[in-house]
Amino acid sequence: MKYIHRTLEKSLSDAARGFPAVVLSGPRRAGKTWLLKHLYPHAGYVLLEDPDVVARVRNDPHGFLDAVQTPVILDEIQVLPELFAYIRARIDKNPRKLGQWLLTGSQEAPLMQNVSESMSGRAAILQLWPLSTAESPGVSLLKGGYPEVLARPKQAALWFASYVQTYLERDVRAITAVKDLATFRRFLALVASRHGQMLNKTSFAAPLGVSVPTITQWLSVLEISGQILIVPPFYENLGKRLVKSPKIYLTDSGLACHLLGIESELELERSPFRGALFEGFVAAEIVKRQIHSGRRRELYYFRDEQGLEVDFMIPRQGGNVGLVECKAGKTVFPDMAKPMLQLGFAFEKTHKRQVEGFLVYQSSRSDAISAVAPGVRALPCRDFLAIV
Repeated sequence: MKYIHRTLEKSLSDAARGFPAVVLSGPRRAGKTWLLKHLYPHAGYVLLEDPDVVARVRNDPHGFLDAVQTPVILDEIQVLPELFAYIRARIDKNPRKLGQWLLTGSQEAPLMQNVSESMSGRAAILQLWPLSTAESPGVSLLKGGYPEVLARPKQAALWFASYVQTYLERDVRAITAVKDLATFRRFLALVASRHGQMLNKTSFAAPLGVSVPTITQWLSVLEISGQILIVPPFYENLGKRLVKSPKIYLTDSGLACHLLGIESELELERSPFRGALFEGFVAAEIVKRQIHSGRRRELYYFRDEQGLEVDFMIPRQGGNVGLVECKAGKTVFPDMAKPMLQLGFAFEKTHKRQVEGFLVYQSSRSDAISAVAPGVRALPCRDFLAIV
């Protein structure tokens, strides 16, 4: 597979020069190991999921680490979280030796718990998501951004089916005791059908015949393993009664299309989910750019009880605020900017901060349209993402 440069590379290199250890988390198959091996070709490598390695570590952790030559990539560290304490002890003996322990993990919450307990101040923590449009022209609404899908697009359906099965059998059961995998698979399909909607746990529980606490647990599993993106509502006071429920998206649009049974561009064009899929695609791309460049994840949506809604709110330079409306079509009209104009006026009046509006539409052309309304620009998706 041809190597694709990742935008996280600089942040990762800087972290390795500043900390004894680096923890790279994110969804399975997003390219974490590939990235570390490329940046550190002379580092040792150990896959901690190997049963023989698991047995060696549990029988003799000191002996295992004595045999490891640093710098070393320890892949899937969440399988053996007890290693953190032993690695910490070795770091403390030589804290000025930087970039020696390069750790990957696919289950963020359990992994982060062990890092916070054992490696505080000793490890930099970074996230890698699937490829973005800034990293590969092959990333698309239909195929998403997983590197292996883009490398073999004709095998996408088989890859996603295998990914779902592997994810169910390995990651889900490793995080929580899901007893009925068939019901959990139906839950995944239901999540895809609610892509881009406000999160209502009861609406998930009823058709599946499970409790709301179970749905809460399953959503947590999907979120901590990087499979869904929960976008919270904007919460600052604007003198309006605001909706407080978050919105839910599958992180990868290709996986969302697969779960919805969409396998071709023609099916996508005709799908009633096209608008929601495009909205989720833009949301994931914004977050990728934020976290891959070392910034904090900041993405919100706005909706009040009178029905005023704007797809996304994001921070902009100089303390400004960006309002984003996503339109899956290739044609834009001035009326589409009305919600942003109305919210922008209220925001500037209340918070005294400048607001920029972006009407983002689905087009491969780079022909930015002149302002469709005062303070609002209409941009093709890739042009907009280039300035996020």
